[in-house]
Amino acid sequence: MAEDQTSGVDEKSAARKAFAALIGSWIFLPAFFLTSGRSLDWWGAWAWCAVVLVPSTIFGLRMFRKDPAFIIRRMKMREKQKTQRRIAAIGIPFYLAALALPGLDRRFGWSEIPAAAVIAGLALSLAGYLLILRVFSENRWAGRTIETWEGQQVVSTGPYAVVRHPMYTGALVLWLATPLALGSWWALLPALASIPLMALRIRNEEEVLVSELEGYEEYRRKVRYRLLPLVW
Repeated sequence: MAEDQTSGVDEKSAARKAFAALIGSWIFLPAFFLTSGRSLDWWGAWAWCAVVLVPSTIFGLRMFRKDPAFIIRRMKMREKQKTQRRIAAIGIPFYLAALALPGLDRRFGWSEIPAAAVIAGLALSLAGYLLILRVFSENRWAGRTIETWEGQQVVSTGPYAVVRHPMYTGALVLWLATPLALGSWWALLPALASIPLMALRIRNEEEVLVSELEGYEEYRRKVRYRLLPLVW
């Protein structure tokens, strides 16, 4: 089992960094869409910011008090696995494009998306994000990087009883719904890149978990699907 990398970490310092990141998100996301779309009359963008920021703020403040070690794990950004670093490097341009294109689309009128489709995109974005937070509540070991921790146990309850990687399921729903919520058909193209990238990430993650996490192979045999029930 890997060494517990949260031991010896200043919890107050980590909490301050996490809180600063949270405040920064409230500033950065609206500013980003205002800059790219150059319009205050972009209700889909402001609603999408609320869909992401309000739940994350409520959940983050709760975890600051309940489980500081979880915050420390989520603040760790550097991947230990070379494969994961490569996947991240490939994915960053696509993720940035998926967020930047809607602003350009808004300014130049490339897409015409009905308000009902935007509302559906917002609803799916919220559903995907709430699933991610549900996973965090169920699995306190759900770090940002691919590694195992001292004392970590296999979680097989809640959404983990349905698929082995429900956090990615929520992320996939959120990511594919975001272009609709922001009113851009064109942004769907880079967003679709998240599917193969997520599949590669999951394959490597499972290799790590099988080799390092006791009981994961048995869990993998019990829960058949990785990401989507009846699909994969």
